[in-house]
Amino acid sequence: MAEQSAKQDRLAPVWSHLTQLRPVRGAGSYLYDAAGTAYLDFTSGIGVTNTGHAHPRVVEAIKRQAEELLFAQVNIVVSPALERLAEALATVVHPELGSFFFSNSGAEAVEAAVKLARHATGRPNVIVFQGSFHGRTGQAMALTTSKTVYRHKYQPLPAGVVVAPFPYAYRYGWEEDATVDFCLAELELILKTQSAPDETAAFVIEPVLGEGGYVPAPKRFLQGLRRLADEHGIVLVFDEVQTGFGRTGKFFAYEHHGVLPDVMVMAKGLGSGLPISGIAARPALMAKWEKGTHGGTYGGGSTLPLAAACATIDALIAEDLPHNAERMGARLVAGLRRLQQEHHEIGDVRGLGLMIGVEFSGRKGLAKVVQQACLAENMLLLTCGVDDQVVRFIPPLVVSEGEIDQGLAVFGRAIAKATTAQIVGAV
Repeated sequence: MAEQSAKQDRLAPVWSHLTQLRPVRGAGSYLYDAAGTAYLDFTSGIGVTNTGHAHPRVVEAIKRQAEELLFAQVNIVVSPALERLAEALATVVHPELGSFFFSNSGAEAVEAAVKLARHATGRPNVIVFQGSFHGRTGQAMALTTSKTVYRHKYQPLPAGVVVAPFPYAYRYGWEEDATVDFCLAELELILKTQSAPDETAAFVIEPVLGEGGYVPAPKRFLQGLRRLADEHGIVLVFDEVQTGFGRTGKFFAYEHHGVLPDVMVMAKGLGSGLPISGIAARPALMAKWEKGTHGGTYGGGSTLPLAAACATIDALIAEDLPHNAERMGARLVAGLRRLQQEHHEIGDVRGLGLMIGVEFSGRKGLAKVVQQACLAENMLLLTCGVDDQVVRFIPPLVVSEGEIDQGLAVFGRAIAKATTAQIVGAV
């Protein structure tokens, strides 16, 4: 234990750790420690391992690529792996989003989208939505409003960012239509009072709020954004870092509502664990990006992530994993709503596909207690929301009915233990 502690001391303490688990192997929905103990992973590495841990197609593609070529810097040469990924993506994104730029992380891709929007419009400002999480680099931090910890003591952040309300109906305590009407009216007010249309480059929004609480944006709200963007020549950016690649039951969340963005940000599930991100944009918009004004050493040059991404897309299509996410998500939501009937502490169950949030009401910290009770039964879950009041379910898209039922059983026992402890504590 002392040796393990010394090793951990060499790691920067800025990293938080949900567990002390040291996994040595992963397969499908499970992680395994050195003793062979299995842990049901309903975090997917925060929505990264959509194809499950160590998917055979992805592993084989990485091995094959490693034997051929590891790196081909895109400003010098164009690798076949890069061209293959662009062609593969063109088969799964909307035809109007047929131009791609690649980088390493979600934050980098968000910054690329903002730089593109500013370049294409010649405007300085960006409007984001309350509860947003867009990353931890300088510009991305300025766009992130889900918790102060993500930007704590890093001020001043880049200017030109204005925050509009997100239609989080449960938090407001309103019906969805009233919430949408309010949020659209407030956005129009912002365009009249804080950022004039002719100085607003982009609206940047997550179609399902991630760190902010796993809240799907209503269709009518996204339609309203599209209308305002078209009316004022504003670039509409969907940050699909967490919602992309089958997570919501469709390849991308925009497909649920038929609202097409001008730029879509991709990362997480694209590489099945290897670092890769990108943006997809309308070619006419991308053509306005002045050559040489953006780039990077590794984005589009490291071939192993490119190969992993191609294999990820192949696996998602061949195994119809978005459809499995839809089916398993429906099973999960049905089970969670049964638990909601038994436990009044569950205030809301919401989400799309296998991106499901369970919001607890009443006792502060209850979601964390439930999370820890699940961990005691070797099930990994994460929380989100400004007060960590939401438990989020992010199983891999290969999850089975049996694994969903196993997770529901563990979660139910965890709630019972947590609420019993609450009652005992109150007495």
